[in-house]
Amino acid sequence: MTERSQPNHCPYCGDDNLWPREAEQGLSAWECRSCLRSFGLKMLGMIPRPEVKS
Repeated sequence: MTERSQPNHCPYCGDDNLWPREAEQGLSAWECRSCLRSFGLKMLGMIPRPEVKS
């Protein structure tokens, strides 16, 4: 993830009460103040575009 991207919803409870957290282990870290969980995000890479057959 880039510094400009952010999650829209908590992956655990689905709420949008998200706050940035100090980065841990190279991950973009977030905390959900609704379910009191923290999680990290990391972009793994781009997937190949499927070939279009005409």
